[in-house]
Amino acid sequence: MITMSIRLPDSLHKQVKKLAEQEGISMNQFITLAVAEKMSALVTVDYLKERAKRGSREKFEAVLAKVPDVEPEEHDRL
Repeated sequence: MITMSIRLPDSLHKQVKKLAEQEGISMNQFITLAVAEKMSALVTVDYLKERAKRGSREKFEAVLAKVPDVEPEEHDRL
C-alpha cells in the first residue's frame, strides 16, 4: 500500500469529513471507496462499449419478436 498526499479545497475536505463521520468510517476509507466506485463506473462503461460492438440488431429483433403482444397486467400499468 502506498501513501498519497492530495490537495482538496476546504469545502470538499469539510464535506468528506462530515460524510465519513456519518458513515462511521475514516476519511481515508471514504476517499478509497470513492476512488474505487469511480474506477468501477469507468471500467463498466468501457466494458459496455466493447460488449455493444458485438451486438446484433437482427438477434435483438428476433428476441423481441418472441414477446407476446398482450396488455400489461393491472399492477404493471402506468
